[in-house]
Amino acid sequence: MEDERERVDVMLVSQTYGADLKGRQSVRTTFKLSPRCIDALSLLAGQLGIKQKSIVDHLVDDTQALHALARDAVQSDGTTDDRVAKTYVISRRTLENLERVSKRFQTPRDTLVESSIERIMPLLREEKRKHEQRKQLQERLHLLLHASQELLEQADAVLDADDPVVDHVVLMARTVQNGCREVGQIIERGRRLEDF
Repeated sequence: MEDERERVDVMLVSQTYGADLKGRQSVRTTFKLSPRCIDALSLLAGQLGIKQKSIVDHLVDDTQALHALARDAVQSDGTTDDRVAKTYVISRRTLENLERVSKRFQTPRDTLVESSIERIMPLLREEKRKHEQRKQLQERLHLLLHASQELLEQADAVLDADDPVVDHVVLMARTVQNGCREVGQIIERGRRLEDF
């Protein structure tokens, strides 16, 4: 009796988690998108440090938003001259959701994906604004770095090398230097936003 119950539990768990895991499988699919949308997706993924797959999955898994986009979608006139075929890895569930909504509303998948990606444009504008502010702060950080180096030179000149204050000033100067380098890397990563 207990073996039978255990076998039924295993089957239920297998069915529940099996379907969920199968939906998370990655698949490759190609969309024809505008270069602007391709760039936007790439930029946001790079800026946030996440995979493009995660962004597409998040945008397309929002069924209510996808339905609204499909209802409001402006059908293209059939020309795809400005479109570029781009292959993405997305979850099987995302692809199934996309195809289901596409059929239901008779809206091309490419149009739905393009409209979904358009939803991230305000995020990119916000990231671009932050990037400009980071560049301004970087200028002030360079002044702080220069001041910490001057302070270190002064401490070195007036105190003995084994003085504990010199050790602390060295640590502070090193911390400022490391912070400036890391901020510089963040700003460098955001340089692509400047032309978007």
